[in-house]
Amino acid sequence: MKLLFASDSFKGSLTSEKTVELLSKAAREVFSECECSGVPVADGGEGTVEAVIAAEHGELVTLTVHGPLMEETESFYGIFDGDKAVIEMAAASGLPMVPEELRNPLNTTTFGTGELILDALKRGYRDISIAIGGSATNDGGMGCARALGVKFLDQDGNELEGFGRDLAKVAAIDISCLDKRVKDSKITVMCDVTNPLCGKDGATRTFGKQKGATPAIQEELEKGMCIYRDVIRETFGMDCDEIPGTGAAGGLGAALMVFLGGELKSGIETVLDLIRFDERLEGVDLVVTGEGRTDWQSCFGKVMQGVGMRAKAKGVPALGLSGSLGKNAMDICGCGISSLMTTVNAPMPLSEALERAEELYYEGALRMFRFVRTGMEI
Repeated sequence: MKLLFASDSFKGSLTSEKTVELLSKAAREVFSECECSGVPVADGGEGTVEAVIAAEHGELVTLTVHGPLMEETESFYGIFDGDKAVIEMAAASGLPMVPEELRNPLNTTTFGTGELILDALKRGYRDISIAIGGSATNDGGMGCARALGVKFLDQDGNELEGFGRDLAKVAAIDISCLDKRVKDSKITVMCDVTNPLCGKDGATRTFGKQKGATPAIQEELEKGMCIYRDVIRETFGMDCDEIPGTGAAGGLGAALMVFLGGELKSGIETVLDLIRFDERLEGVDLVVTGEGRTDWQSCFGKVMQGVGMRAKAKGVPALGLSGSLGKNAMDICGCGISSLMTTVNAPMPLSEALERAEELYYEGALRMFRFVRTGMEI
């Protein structure tokens, strides 16, 4: 019997790697003969770099870049398989990097994310995947593009710095100094939102508040973003209000697509491709996946949905072992997951469940595998 384990991390308690370890231990206790393998998985959000380099035996590159407030900060990205790099923009321009009292997207920039991309290009990596969730920014991606050589000019021809407050000042965009290595590169943008750049469903209206934008700040940013959109349309013939995903990460999606030729793809699908998940499914009899909490949202670009659908396409049954089940959790059964089981075995405070996470997960795995064994014996 060949088993494959591919769970998301359980935030605040278990890493993806630890779930593989515990599942393998439980499976070997229940089944007399079984072959266990596992792979760390993430959905394109936090932990994506670590999951990919662990699965592909890659390396972590650490470097100093400029954070959302242009402060110097230590950041990282992953390299693997010769010419591939994987980047999390949250590692350079993420919301947790900005103290709550300083959160104002007029004053933040994606410049550090551009520095990560530039460093990867300088090191010779030409297949670059970028996860763009968790941003502190609403600069239209100007900071990122500026780090790569794009110049944003005001009406007097002065170069702008690339903060959110500069959106309204953009009068012209010059890409003549864009790093030449970009055109020889494949840029994949990991994103699961389809918001346009402007409007009621755009970057500012949808995500601005969570980044510290008051209603007045949102009005200022939206007016600026519309000006920025119009300059892009006039200069490059692309209407970012007609392209789904351009509003992701405060408009970083627009910059990566317009200036770098990036292709927008589902985060989990990109990760599964990077870790060659389909190859790992060959000859497998059962897949086990899971996450900290399963609910209706799990069907939309999350690890369980991605793993379940890949397993289903190969005709491999898949089970879910999750920390807890929320509203409409069983909807995931329409995504290739045969059934679900929870690790928590009795009513308890969240703090206790987190403290006992390893013990509870292992016991839940034993219960699950014993059900599987019983089914095999019927």
